Amino acid sequence: MRHDDEEPVLPTPRGPVSAAVKEYLMGAGPLPRPEVVAAAGAYGSDLQLALYLCYELHYRGFAGVPSEHEWDPELLRVRAALEHRFLSALRADTPVHDSVEDALAELLVEPVQGEGVSHFLSAEGELWQLREYAAQRSLYHLKEADPHAWALPRLVGRAKAGMAAVEFDEFGGGRADRVHARLFADLMTDLGLDTTYGRYLDAASAEMLVTVNLMSLFGLHRALRGALVGHFAAVEITSSPGSRRLAEAMRRTGAGAAAEHFYDEHVEADAVHEQVVRHDVIGGLLAEEPHLAPYVAFGIDATGYVEDRFAARLLGDWRAGRSSLRTPDLGEISLIS
Repeated sequence: MRHDDEEPVLPTPRGPVSAAVKEYLMGAGPLPRPEVVAAAGAYGSDLQLALYLCYELHYRGFAGVPSEHEWDPELLRVRAALEHRFLSALRADTPVHDSVEDALAELLVEPVQGEGVSHFLSAEGELWQLREYAAQRSLYHLKEADPHAWALPRLVGRAKAGMAAVEFDEFGGGRADRVHARLFADLMTDLGLDTTYGRYLDAASAEMLVTVNLMSLFGLHRALRGALVGHFAAVEITSSPGSRRLAEAMRRTGAGAAAEHFYDEHVEADAVHEQVVRHDVIGGLLAEEPHLAPYVAFGIDATGYVEDRFAARLLGDWRAGRSSLRTPDLGEISLIS
């Protein structure tokens, strides 16, 4: 097992685009040609992994990859082409509400009993399914608050103060042992999973890569700051009821105290965050920049769209009795409990 401070290793490619990007990062080959990028599916494993490789240079990077690649002009041109494919597909496929108010109201509508992942895991999920869920979500939760922090220098007044207040909680209120990413790592330990950052990248589905890349896409572009605020709102407002069900799932399966605590913490914290996000972050942003309302609505709805795709993948696999992972190897505990 690697230590937390070590850089992640480059993953196995999933097609010609991600293979070429990996080879370029290793100094062993050219970047993919434009026609190769254009032929890749917008939500497919190949394009999404290539985009993840580009984005990860802005987080912890990769072992053996020079830090200078973060701002490599040629790589940025390829990243822009990948982003264009991804963002164009999202704009075409996401049903967007007419107003921010309508989009926020939709967030409060609970899924039909049994249709959501948290409903399934709470009522009938088995330990192997909880482990798969945590392994895939680790790509998201081990850096969940980081891309949202990119919004701070792009906001002013109430919106900045509200975002900073919620982010302060996400980063543990000044205590390293309370950082939410650390709490998720503790959950993973209870489930017998490797807590190394990026450990389950090869196992993660394309649908999971899409959800992770979405917040990096929004976070890295000032022009999409409204969409990032919408993503932030969607995460915080929907978290509390789902976390309550996931805490119940951890208790029912005997997953462990830390596994329960991560979700119990979010039941309480995110119920408070919801009000701050609504009134201060969104309210403050739109008071200063009302023209960003369509972007906020898009961010909310695109988040729901990609999360629904991920949920459909999980539930489809699990109800068919198969693993949701590309490489179903989670280590010490057997997948099938």
